[in-house]
Amino acid sequence: MIPKVSLPRSRVMITLAVRRREWLSPGFASVTLGGPAVRDLVVAGNDQAVRLFFPRAGQADLRMPTLSNEAWMAQLLLMPKSVRPWVRNLTIRRVRPEEDELDIEFAVHADSPLSFWVRRIEPGDPAGIFDIGTMYRRPEDATAQLLVGDETALPAVLSILDSTPPSLPTQVFLEVAATADIRPLDPSDGVTIHWFGRDDAQRPGDLALEAVRRAELPAGQLYTWIAGESRLATSVRRHLVNDRGLPKRDISFFGYWRLGRSSPG
Repeated sequence: MIPKVSLPRSRVMITLAVRRREWLSPGFASVTLGGPAVRDLVVAGNDQAVRLFFPRAGQADLRMPTLSNEAWMAQLLLMPKSVRPWVRNLTIRRVRPEEDELDIEFAVHADSPLSFWVRRIEPGDPAGIFDIGTMYRRPEDATAQLLVGDETALPAVLSILDSTPPSLPTQVFLEVAATADIRPLDPSDGVTIHWFGRDDAQRPGDLALEAVRRAELPAGQLYTWIAGESRLATSVRRHLVNDRGLPKRDISFFGYWRLGRSSPG
């Protein structure tokens, strides 16, 4: 069985500041965070995830937990809401230690606390991160790979592709909330990307799931990475194991979120 998460060898609470925001499409924004503390992040690449801390509406400052271990959550929940920040799990898109910068891409939708924050941020606004680790665990003997995700997994998929060898055949199935969020990409010769715009017509994940069920997958030792809405991740894994005969050990799957359930603060 592939290890679920590769934990960082060291990590600390890191406080940064917004440097800029760029809209990539109607539903996606890239936010650049910066500061000397970027150098405290052990860069792992691929789908490196972090806890992102950001102020609630009306909070001028960011009060970060001080514990750099799993006790941080208890410390956070003991804070009164007047000073307690929001916290969400995000994937780092890229890191530029020489410039003391990192980028995080956001799927911006509705009026969630995170989307509200992304829409209103200004340069200089505080934000913090705490490293979670990586979940992409491609075995050395894999001869091909399959990547499946919805809009919440898009930054991780793009980061994985950045470090994918051109010689590795890769099939990618990406579903986004709207056709307008489909991006023009220039993948390497071995990568084929299938895009699906949901446009609120179907349950999140259904388009990508059906496409995988119909797809002709690469032959050989296939490694699969799946992430996004919980049912998408579990359904694709179930299909690959039960219908395609793929070994469970060669599949990494993660439910980033669950339809109808909000993230805890």
